[in-house]
Amino acid sequence: MSVVTTATITPAPRVQGRLSVPGDKSISHRYALLAALSEGRSELSNYAPGADCQSTLTCLSGLGVAIERRGTTVTIEGRGLRGFRSPDAPLDAGNSGTTMRMLAGILAAQPFTSVVIGDESLSRRPMRRVMEPLGLMGARIDAVDGHAPLTIHGSTLHPIHYTPTVPSAQVKSAVILAGLHTEGTTAVTEPAQTRDHTERALAAFGFEAIVDGLTVSVRGGQRGRGQTLPVPGDFSSAAFWMVAAASLPGSSVTIEGVGLNPSRTALIDVLRRFGARVDVHPESVAAGEPLGTIVVTGDTLGSLEIAPAEVPGLIDELPAISALAARGGQVTIHGAGELRVKESDRISTLVTGFRNLGITAEEHGDGYTVRGGGTPRGGVAHAGGDHRMAMAFAVAALSAQSPSVIEGAEAVVISYPGFFDTLQRLVA
Repeated sequence: MSVVTTATITPAPRVQGRLSVPGDKSISHRYALLAALSEGRSELSNYAPGADCQSTLTCLSGLGVAIERRGTTVTIEGRGLRGFRSPDAPLDAGNSGTTMRMLAGILAAQPFTSVVIGDESLSRRPMRRVMEPLGLMGARIDAVDGHAPLTIHGSTLHPIHYTPTVPSAQVKSAVILAGLHTEGTTAVTEPAQTRDHTERALAAFGFEAIVDGLTVSVRGGQRGRGQTLPVPGDFSSAAFWMVAAASLPGSSVTIEGVGLNPSRTALIDVLRRFGARVDVHPESVAAGEPLGTIVVTGDTLGSLEIAPAEVPGLIDELPAISALAARGGQVTIHGAGELRVKESDRISTLVTGFRNLGITAEEHGDGYTVRGGGTPRGGVAHAGGDHRMAMAFAVAALSAQSPSVIEGAEAVVISYPGFFDTLQRLVA
C-alpha cells in the first residue's frame, strides 16, 4: 500500500472489477468506545485502517485502556463505565470529529479533568453542538469560542431529553454515551433520521437502547460485556466506486462484504435515479448490522436534485454523488450547509476543484450545482486536507480528456489508505 501526496489520474473509459472496502469508520469508532466502556475483553476484526479510527484508539489508550492491534484486528480490555484513568497528557483526536464529540460524552462523566485536542482542521470545526447538551446534563466544558481544544471537567451528570436543531449522529451518540453514566433515562429526539450505528452497537455489547420513531433513550448504570465482532465494509468508502461505475457507461463494479445498514444506503436509490443499474445482494447480519454485495453497472447519464430532507442520510456521500456529473448530466444539492463545517468547507472546496478540472460548477449558500458538458479537459485540483474531496476529485478526473493531478492526495489516509491502489486496479 502506497501513500501519495500528489496523485496523477489517467482518464479511463470505464472501471471494472471486484473488490472489498476497509472496515466501516463509523462502526469502528463506536465499537472501540463501547468495548472500552464494557467489562471484559473485546476483539474487533476488520477495524477501519484509517487515521481517524486510530485516533480513537490512541485516546482510549491515554485513558488507561489496554489495546492491542494486529493488522485490522483490535483487542480491547474494557474498563467499565467509570474505570478510566486520568490522562497524563492531552488526548489527541487528530482530524476526527467523531472521536472528539463522542469521547466528550464519556469524559463528561469521569471523575477527573481531561483535555482533548485536534489538528488544525478539527480545531476549526464547531463543538458547541455537543457542549450544549452535555452542559444541560451538568458537565462543564471550556473551549476557545466553541472550538477545540476542549477542557472537560468531569462531574456527576443527570439525564435529559434533548432535541437538537441540526441532525447529527455524533451529537446523538455523545448524549447517549453520557446518559449511560446517569441515574435515570436519557433521551434524544432527532429532527430527522441519522445513522443508527450507536443504537445497534449498544445492543451488541449488552446495553439496552429503546428506539421509538426519532427518539432514542437509554437507562443509566447499565453494564456492557466484551464481545467478538466483525466490522462490515464501509459504505461511504464503497460510494466512490459505486459512483465511478455509475458515471462511466459500460462500467461494472462488484463490492463484497459492504455494510447495508438502511440508515446509510440512500445512495443506492440516488444512483438508480441517475440512470445506473444497482443490484444489492444481502448476505448476513452481524451484531445487528446487515452486510452483503453491491453490483453497480453504468448505463445512462441523467440528472439529480438532492432535496434538503435527503441530506442527513447522504451527508458523507454528497462529495461522491457530485462526481456523477463529471462526464454528463447534472447534480444539484440543496440544504447541505452542514458541508461547510466538515474537514474542509466542502461546498467551496468541491466547486473550486471541479472548476479546476474543467467541470462546470456553481456554489450556492447551502449547496451547489455541477453540470457535465461531455468530457472535461482535466487539470489540477487540491483536496484542501479533506479525504472525501481527494477521492471525489479522483473519480471525477476519470472522465477528463487528459491526465489530472490531485494535490493533497495524502488526505485519503484519514479513511481509506489504499484508495489510489484500488483505483489503479479498477482502471487497469
